[in-house]
Amino acid sequence: MTTNKRMVYLLDDDHRIRESVGALLSAAGYEVGLFAEPTRFMEYKRPDIPSCLVLDLNLGETTGLDLQKKLTGESALPIVFVTGFGDIATTVKAMRAGASEFLLKPIEEEELLRAINVAMRQAEAQWAIRQANRQLRANYEHLTPREREVFPYIVSGFLNKQTAYELGTSEITIRIHRGRIMRKMKADSLADLVRMASRIGVLPD
Repeated sequence: MTTNKRMVYLLDDDHRIRESVGALLSAAGYEVGLFAEPTRFMEYKRPDIPSCLVLDLNLGETTGLDLQKKLTGESALPIVFVTGFGDIATTVKAMRAGASEFLLKPIEEEELLRAINVAMRQAEAQWAIRQANRQLRANYEHLTPREREVFPYIVSGFLNKQTAYELGTSEITIRIHRGRIMRKMKADSLADLVRMASRIGVLPD
């Protein structure tokens, strides 16, 4: 699954920066989402396309670092921090937490576009992984309850006869289930199936 759309969100309480940077990003071909408040950004239902966030470090009652901590799991996205004043400790915190870049205001247009380009490449890679994992999860959901019982034994390296013994059935039945599991998961090999199980969190007890 691919998409040509790329989204850049800008969260800054200065309307002049929102307007100028928003215009710059639109001219560069990006979809743009402008926000003045963290709450509005967190409530916004983001489209499922590669996206990054240009985030002001100082947001009144909260900080960009606080917001960064909330953007985890499916909500996570690469962040380019911008600030009128910064210190080494704050920069280190942001970068350790996964920030893509840390820029000082006034923002140079070329520097910002370069940072966004780097962040967007990260976003595209993350988006592709999420799409692939969702497809794996969808494939797994198509397994029957019995096939899901057999699945952990296969990825644990059990032989068909061992699995049959554990589940109280015949070896030929397990062989049939195994073949169906491989086809439904679109796995080319046992090693491939084990990697799939790890990626979607379906691990043996």
